Formats: sequence, structure tokens, C-alpha cells
Amino acid sequence: MSRISRLTRTLLLLLPLAVLGAACTAPGSTPSTGGDSDQTVSIGVTDASENYWNVYKTKAAAEGITVNLVNFTDYNQPNPALSQGQLQLNQFQHLQYLANYNVKNNDDLVPIGATAVYPLPLYSTKHTSVEQIPQGGQIVIPNDPTNQARALLVLQAAGLVTLRDGGNSLSTPNDIESAKVTVVPVDAAQTATNLQSVDAAIVNNNYATAANLTAQQRIFADDPNSESSKPYINAFVSRAEGKDNPVYLRLAALYHDPEVEAAIRADLGDTGVFATNDIADLQATTVKIENDIRRTGS
Repeated sequence: MSRISRLTRTLLLLLPLAVLGAACTAPGSTPSTGGDSDQTVSIGVTDASENYWNVYKTKAAAEGITVNLVNFTDYNQPNPALSQGQLQLNQFQHLQYLANYNVKNNDDLVPIGATAVYPLPLYSTKHTSVEQIPQGGQIVIPNDPTNQARALLVLQAAGLVTLRDGGNSLSTPNDIESAKVTVVPVDAAQTATNLQSVDAAIVNNNYATAANLTAQQRIFADDPNSESSKPYINAFVSRAEGKDNPVYLRLAALYHDPEVEAAIRADLGDTGVFATNDIADLQATTVKIENDIRRTGS
């Protein structure tokens, strides 16, 4: 998970967990506690060059908070940097990614404010609606665990498959109980290229943009406000001891300042839907996902 769908590209909505390069930090930056005596807060992001961050930083400065953005090009590094105290917050991931990280690393990072959700689309170059897909038609989906589970939930919402117990953010093709179509998992980078030979494909927005897929070829997408989309809410994240820090909470809330949201739209397009879920709900959702991962051993 638009003009090159840069918002989806820079947040973890929908990207495979691949190393994208070496992390870069702002020279001369010194992390702080963000307490009353020092209002400088370092935030790890993956898109620090975007202009909307300048609007965000100006808004924060007007409230006496200096925001130091630390940019990363490797999605595997912002969470360890936060855990180790190099950052006070990060803002680059959705709850599913965070839960996976916490379980695999025995960590307890916590979401403290929602940012947005990015729908995962079903594209077709042969059909103009889901109803036109024939019985037994082939649907390609990404095969990495996060995107694969979400793609199956999208197909279920579209009425193309039924998942055991309604499915969840850990579902696999083995959980398909009935289906109108044949589901074919492939590498996420190959989903768009397979469109000429299949009926439809779930394609992450960055790959859809690279393949010049259009909004008219998008025949379905998940509802960003649905319960099944909760794991894919992107969020500001802190260490557990900072989850009630009023400065951190204010910085998470500033993302939804009207001028900041307008700047985000101007920079990054309209593919995302801003999310303002209650913090307790975000944290409960993350804990549930973590428990599911531990239970299933995923």
C-alpha cells in the first residue's frame, strides 16, 4: 500500500519485509527524553524528504516541540533504533508489522496514535467487475505472509473465497474452505506482470504504479474501516515506558492537524484513508495479533 503511491511506498502497508538499503541518521542529532525540560523528540521515518514533514515540524515548533526526523531506507532498522533509545518515536509501520517485530524480538514497542490505512486493491485487465470473474478463474496474490493474509481477506470480502473461521491477519491458502476461483500465490513483485495471463491480481500499490495500472482497472479493494483492516492501521510507535508521555501523544495527534493532513494529501495522493482509532483500541489490537502469532507459531 495515486502519484506513484508514494505514501503507500513509504509506510508499511503493504510492502514485503525486504532490506531496502542502509539507514541514514541526521548528522549531529542527539536523542532526548521529550520531557518537560527538553522538548526535542527524534522520530524515525522513511520519507523525511517529503514536504508535509516541514508543515508537521512547524506545527510542533509552535507548541514548543522540536522534531528531529531520522530517515531510514531499511525498514528493518527503525524498530531496533527505537528500542535501543536512538529514537523516541517512529512512524513507518502498521500494527501487523509491529506485532511481528515484537514477537520475534521479544520486545514491547507500543502504538500511541493512528495515522492512516491503505486499501489493498484487486486489479484486472480482463474484467471490469468482480462479478465477471468466471468460476474457476485464476487470481494471483502476493506470497509474503503479511500481504498474503490480507489478500485472502480481500478476496473473501469480494465474495471469491471463504476462509476458515472468517480468516485473520495470519491466514494462508490452507485456510480456504471454499472458493469460486483458484488462488495462486507469487512473489509480490510478479503480481502485476501476471495480469495478462490471469483473471485478476492483488497488487501492492507500488507495483501497481510501476506497472501503470489505472484506477479503472481496480475492481475491488478492502474497506479501510472494517474490522479486518485493523491490523493494517499505520501508527506512531514508542517504547512501552513512553506510551503515556504527553509530548509523544501530542506529536501523534498533530499528524491529524488539518494543515498537516492537507499537506500529506498534496504530497502523497489520495490512496490512504486517515485513521483516528482510539489508542487503547490500537494497543489491544496489537496485543491480539501478538497472541495470535504466538499461538500459531507464525
